[in-house]
Amino acid sequence: MMTGPENELMCRVEGTAPMGQVMRRHWLPALLSEELPEPDGDPVRVRLLGEDLVAFRDSEGKAGLIGEFCPHRNASLFYGRNEECGLRCLYHGWKIAADGTILEMSSEPPESSFARKIRHTAYPVHEAAGFIWTWMGPMEEMPAFEPPVFQPSPETKISICKVIVNCNWAQILEGAIDSAHSSTLHASDMVPARVDGAKATDENWLRPSTDKAPRLQVQATDFGFRYAAIRRPIFNAESHEYIRMTLFIAPYTVLIPPNNRYHVALLHVPMDDTHTMFHFIAFGGDTTPDQESWRKFNALQVGIDVDECWHNKRTRENNYLQDRKAMKLGNWTGVPGIPNQDIVMWETMGPIADRSRDRLGASDIAIIQFRRLMLEAAKAMQSGTPPIATDKTRTSHASLRSFEGMVPIGADWRTLDTLPTAAE
Repeated sequence: MMTGPENELMCRVEGTAPMGQVMRRHWLPALLSEELPEPDGDPVRVRLLGEDLVAFRDSEGKAGLIGEFCPHRNASLFYGRNEECGLRCLYHGWKIAADGTILEMSSEPPESSFARKIRHTAYPVHEAAGFIWTWMGPMEEMPAFEPPVFQPSPETKISICKVIVNCNWAQILEGAIDSAHSSTLHASDMVPARVDGAKATDENWLRPSTDKAPRLQVQATDFGFRYAAIRRPIFNAESHEYIRMTLFIAPYTVLIPPNNRYHVALLHVPMDDTHTMFHFIAFGGDTTPDQESWRKFNALQVGIDVDECWHNKRTRENNYLQDRKAMKLGNWTGVPGIPNQDIVMWETMGPIADRSRDRLGASDIAIIQFRRLMLEAAKAMQSGTPPIATDKTRTSHASLRSFEGMVPIGADWRTLDTLPTAAE
């Protein structure tokens, strides 16, 4: 159980909040590359760590991420003209480059040097792996961008679902590292079957166990931690165990166990204290689904399930369009799509979950580890200690792997991430 002050310390990310400062010491995915499809196209609003920003792609195709409000009189640049390698404010014509340079001040005399005295808020960006990433921390601490865990090489195929979730980032991430809930909440999508490992079909994921109470073991690492959920399998239960290994890659990424066709990563990016950009990513080889198929599988298609700004059409106000008739016919939740089922749980905990009311058990070991680790990270940030998972000698994300499969009883699960999988 956490105290109220501890909960606030772990969850709050706006302004000078320590956890927000932790996030700023890591490259953050600000938006999808597909949201800026062409040079001089429409600007896009972005909210990160409590800041209102605008992203745009300039005339040369370079992406920029700048403060939304014009430095002149604070009118919104979202409505500005994207032209001639800058975003021009409609109010007085000030034009701002992707790096924050004031290129023109139409309202000032030609001989004025005012533009050279002002620099607008702008954050460095790097485009890779389907995202436009940004660095929001001190420039002197900015590391080189490294390939993310879900695209270790440029040839890795990726498909991305995105949705804005109306609650704090931490309760969403806790859902990603909660292996026990998958057997219940996702019972109609993660189906026990007589298979030798996790199998993906076009309709669901099959797994070789009916065990709803896994034994959990956690190992601390230099990137966060990983844990094994150990279950009794349907076949060969006398000699084998079914292992699912999940990785928490601090501060906002989770790598869940793969299936026979692809791997899955989850990114939980705080927009502010009570809103989160959630990304559900399939990646791997040729058997990885294409993007539209992936979004359809998860009921997160743009224009159908989410609007053009990534807001879910299933909300608490419309009861998430839950289908009670489908439940009577055998569907567990009456809500389509694995992420949507999670969202019902996350959002109904409240904008920021009150963890002082939790009663945690044996299946919550990974959640306990997460809370302990991130509280330590926030306190370390306050004391000036280097932020979590920023040591230059830490394991590279591109080398990390999760695991699932049947192994002999007593096998050391800590070595299983080195084994090849069909999704590679």
